[in-house]
Amino acid sequence: MANLKEVKQRITSVSSTQQITKAMKMVAAAKLRKAQDKILRMRPYSQKLTSILNDVVAAMGGELQIAYAEQRPVENVLLIPMTSDKGLCGAFNSNAMKATNNLLESEFKGKNVTILPLGKKSFEFYSKRGYAVIGDYYTVFNDVNFENVREIALFAMNSFTSGKFDKVVLIFNHFKNVATQEITVEQFLPMGAPDSSEKENFNSLDYILEPSKEYIVEDLVPSALKTQFYKAVLESNASEHGARMTSMDKATENANELLKELKLMYNRTRQAAITNEILEIVAGANALEGK
Repeated sequence: MANLKEVKQRITSVSSTQQITKAMKMVAAAKLRKAQDKILRMRPYSQKLTSILNDVVAAMGGELQIAYAEQRPVENVLLIPMTSDKGLCGAFNSNAMKATNNLLESEFKGKNVTILPLGKKSFEFYSKRGYAVIGDYYTVFNDVNFENVREIALFAMNSFTSGKFDKVVLIFNHFKNVATQEITVEQFLPMGAPDSSEKENFNSLDYILEPSKEYIVEDLVPSALKTQFYKAVLESNASEHGARMTSMDKATENANELLKELKLMYNRTRQAAITNEILEIVAGANALEGK
């Protein structure tokens, strides 16, 4: 059985750890509130903009060629996995990297794949394993705002239109609630086209486009793509804080259970030590009387 000093040291150590996990949970909760507000405000705007874009493009009936929708044989692929800069957030990072690895081993096996990691964890993971990595943007989660994300989206869009990449795929955690984050693999480029049934519905609508179809497409399509990319980053950011808050809450609960066990062990050890001392005193007294 452990001695009193060892048990007392473990109790002190677990109590200190519990204080840290409590503090991290509170910090994550504060950050989550802001991140959750951002993504909840962003979703309706992004969904509506994408819907309008699909309506307009379908109503044109293929009259205009859209560079971002060009379909070509897939040889060069850009994967953009989104992780966090720090750990202690459960399976948040491992899920994103597992989904990315599945794409590397199945759908894009044998293709020329480049990784554009967003988040320090994914940058370190793929850099150490010899993948072609673009390391210019992995610090984006230090300051999540539209201007910083817009720069990354423009890089991906320009790389696609120049022919450097034939497909761009986003891998991120979709924020459902504080306790649930759903891994999502979303094709960013080329843009998906509506199916034939949707086209028929869209073509029945009468659109008046001002000042011209060309201007609408040139202005609306890039804006919608940047918004789509920004939404994915916000989803990942909110998911990170939700995962960390849940993880730290569970760690605090586990520390509390461990403290109960350690205190029980401490009391038992102390009682055993007291009993041994009493037995030694009684035995000594009996020995003296025997003389």
